[in-house]
Amino acid sequence: MAETALDPVAWTCPAPLGDEPVVVLGHGGGGRLSAELIGRLFVPAYGNDVLAGLGDSAALTLGGARLAFSTDSYVVRPLFFPGGSIGDLAVNGTVNDLAMSGARPAYLSCAFILEEGTPLPVVADVARAVGAAAEAAGVSVVTGDTKVVDAGHGDGVYLTTSGVGLIPDGVDIRPQRAAPGDVVIVSGPVGLHGIAVLSVREGLEFGVEVTSDTAPLGGLVAAMLAVTPDVHALRDPTRGGVAAALNEIAAASGTGVVLAEESVPVPEAVAAACGFLGLDPLYVANEGRLLAFVPRPHAEAVLAAMRRHPHGSGAAVIGECVAAHPGVVVARTRLGGTRVVDLPLGEQLPRIC
Repeated sequence: MAETALDPVAWTCPAPLGDEPVVVLGHGGGGRLSAELIGRLFVPAYGNDVLAGLGDSAALTLGGARLAFSTDSYVVRPLFFPGGSIGDLAVNGTVNDLAMSGARPAYLSCAFILEEGTPLPVVADVARAVGAAAEAAGVSVVTGDTKVVDAGHGDGVYLTTSGVGLIPDGVDIRPQRAAPGDVVIVSGPVGLHGIAVLSVREGLEFGVEVTSDTAPLGGLVAAMLAVTPDVHALRDPTRGGVAAALNEIAAASGTGVVLAEESVPVPEAVAAACGFLGLDPLYVANEGRLLAFVPRPHAEAVLAAMRRHPHGSGAAVIGECVAAHPGVVVARTRLGGTRVVDLPLGEQLPRIC
């Protein structure tokens, strides 16, 4: 795609800032409210350079080894949905956060927060899902915790997982490395997870069953790095979808991103559901997809390697980084126009992970 002069500021009204006096659902949505909560409250409270990098996982050096370390909590409702469960999400989400630093995931912890009155067979099903997902991802759950809260003060089962993995020598993947000229690749069709959860939660039917894409991406990332260790940035577009992930990397790197809207693979069922509900597929959550920012000389070979892997068979080039409009993501539409793809204020679909 040719780079052209753009003035996105002239096309959009600024979104209102989230000056909320209390916590709202949007603070957990992966959008502007989440960014403000993290930037204004947590980063100043913890104050260190590692945290300030705001990657999917922290890259650390310990005893001469380069480690990736990540933690995440899962509050999805319902606990089970087409294609997965809260147990699958807890494992795959943390494994994928480690993989987004180029790490080879190794060990996880898993903490259960249980609501009083939850049937034990339900807890057992979740635990088995955690074990099966860990085995599929090639990691071990080696420690954990259990707490119980009063009836009415939870939602059955919440999970928190943390994980560690080894970063290979020569790999330096972080959002700040995205640069003009990078090709943006998505590993497969988008929007499946959010619509799958919504369909069960709200009892909606869209003609065909929409199945979550939840999957571990460590093997896919390893296949990409076998082509070249010089992958600049990776991000799994979970809360806030592709739009939020692209905005986060554009802001961190100070580059512009131009998205070819017609190149984004959106399944027909997802497009139909989004059209019916008034949602934008770019903002719908995924749990088994990644975005890769790859230097142009390596892009074709990396794309081919992704397509040879089961979790990247639907990979597609969807855009590029440009020097123009730094920190702003724009999309070239199917009608030939251009629109700003902004960071969402909150979340279209809460409680999807």
